[in-house]
Amino acid sequence: METPGERVFEARESICPFCGVGCGLSYDPKSGKATGWRAPVNTRGELCPKGVAAFDVVDHPDRLTAPLVRDGDGLREATWEEAFERIETAFGEIRDRDGPDALFFFASSNCTNEENYVFQKLARLLGTNNVDNCARLCHSSTVAAMQERFGAGAMTNSLVDLTEADAYFVVGANPAENHPIIFQSYLAPAIRDGTTLIHVDPRENATTKLAAHHLPVRPGYDIPLLNAMAKVLVEEGLTDDAFLEERVSGVDAFVAALDGVDVDANAELAGVDPGELRAAARAYASVERAAIFTGMGTSQHHCGTDNVHALLNLALLTGNVGKRGSGVNPLRGQNNVQGAGDVGALPNVLPGYAPVTDVDARERLAREWGVEPPAVPGLTEVEATHAFGGGVRGAFVFGENPVVTEPNANRVAEKFDSLDFLAVHDLFLTETAAFADVVLPGSAWAERGGTVTNTDRQVQRMRPNADPPGDAREDLAVLCELGRRLTGLDAQFDYDSPEQVFEEIARVTPQYAGMSYAGLGTGSQRWPFPEGATEGVDVLHRERFASGDRCAALRVVEHVDPADAVDDDHLVLTTGRVLQHFNSGALTRRSGLLTRLRSEDALQIHPDDAVERGIDDGVRVRVANDRGSVTVVADVTPAVRRGTVFATFHYAEPLANALTGDALDPVSKIPEYKHSAVRVTVENAESE
Repeated sequence: METPGERVFEARESICPFCGVGCGLSYDPKSGKATGWRAPVNTRGELCPKGVAAFDVVDHPDRLTAPLVRDGDGLREATWEEAFERIETAFGEIRDRDGPDALFFFASSNCTNEENYVFQKLARLLGTNNVDNCARLCHSSTVAAMQERFGAGAMTNSLVDLTEADAYFVVGANPAENHPIIFQSYLAPAIRDGTTLIHVDPRENATTKLAAHHLPVRPGYDIPLLNAMAKVLVEEGLTDDAFLEERVSGVDAFVAALDGVDVDANAELAGVDPGELRAAARAYASVERAAIFTGMGTSQHHCGTDNVHALLNLALLTGNVGKRGSGVNPLRGQNNVQGAGDVGALPNVLPGYAPVTDVDARERLAREWGVEPPAVPGLTEVEATHAFGGGVRGAFVFGENPVVTEPNANRVAEKFDSLDFLAVHDLFLTETAAFADVVLPGSAWAERGGTVTNTDRQVQRMRPNADPPGDAREDLAVLCELGRRLTGLDAQFDYDSPEQVFEEIARVTPQYAGMSYAGLGTGSQRWPFPEGATEGVDVLHRERFASGDRCAALRVVEHVDPADAVDDDHLVLTTGRVLQHFNSGALTRRSGLLTRLRSEDALQIHPDDAVERGIDDGVRVRVANDRGSVTVVADVTPAVRRGTVFATFHYAEPLANALTGDALDPVSKIPEYKHSAVRVTVENAESE
């Protein structure tokens, strides 16, 4: 079987490289596209349009096939030896002159557990915890809140048992478009069979179509809404008193704090109808089993951690934790967001989520690595970017495109330009790679082996369907070579296969302790999977929370105003993606199928806001604030709430992240993508 590019492909079971659902796919020699197989998640072999087009990028003519190095103002092809030597020399000079914390490492939630494990190990053996991945930009606040309260920052339940829920409370997520196989194959059938869907989102979208209740929350005002719902539960006797008695602490203080909550006033502040809010609260709490799903609409705020704490309160009040068809379930973005965090590609925790300050955890790794990792938490991704040109002088970007994905993008570009040295390892010459001193060609998802961990904690194997093109090499081999060169600890990077790396992951990551490649086979193993177990745990927190505690505490949460102030001249920009979008667009913009699906970039605006500004449907408008401006076509629609506009964020042109703010949540350091004050005018109207 040969493609038009004369590359030989072999149809082998692998996992989709896009969202966190984790669908199984392989190469179809007849169409040259992907075809699904009956994997643990897509049990009927179903795929969404992104999955079908997954091979489009693998043999794309724009693929990097040889290393590039910078000479003067341009990049030229080079040998691997020259590229490695430049990285080794530059990073060594920065470390010797400014210390290891002057380096920063961007890991990739779109790469395997094995690759991310080796990458974070490399950083830590160099002496720094400055390693992070793009989970920082999507669900770090969710993880922070759930880890603190429950002891695990992951889905509490499995996709299978969630089909047994009597109600779904979907907050700040649009799974019908962003996680289509989950929605089509698990949630929608349950809804058609009688499960009630409650949807909290500033706009109507594909998910809302099946909702019995829609609360079009004002962006940045989730806490007033959720606190009001908690007050309704207490007022109307909809709490699970037996669960509160046995499994929850801080009940009296929390109920006392609710005395100060006015349901109607909070509903008005949140921009929703009080009667509909009460009805939604009853629909969630009056059933035997109700499940919360949460997405980036909840997490991407500078109070994102508190938003999630407010959600956890509802689950605890109603006893919807530790049983089938319930819990709090974050929907992960990329195919290995969960796994990248599990194996330690985060600045404050080691593999298995032990804090870097945990002496026992560091000693456990020292026994494996021969060197104890540093004890001081590193910088997060956005903190590091802010420090470029100052405390951080060099960076390595592995499989990410932060110049597009980070907020306040114009400032981010300036910061990347201020680095002494930048290395980028990727498939294409991305917007970030344009700033690089060395660019290494990466291996695509279909050219690698290893494992990924999906949104409901299932670890699955990826298998290569082809070799890397040209002079490109497998990513794991490249990372191991860099590890040997940069640390001098050759034995620590002497792996002969991804399986050998996974065996080490299982030794140092308690959640993966009983897993193996043989056990995974073409199926999956779900963490936690203890040593000696025959299967993983589907429902967390049944008798005790993952923290080991019998009880979790209710948390009093107060509203915090968004960072961007809004007056009568401004609208609130919130961002997201639609079915054909993924991450920075570096992959999807090169997909023929997805290009055909793509409509022109548009700004959804409510008809009342459009009339006030003289904006007609289909005209080009300028969207601007002090951080930048973009020009898009207006889509005048009542689907978005008044006072709010919506734009997609994953196209590089126009780049909506030029407008988004970089105020950070104080706990998780996640940026506030979902609330940016903007002015919207007809293009050229100001000059006219």
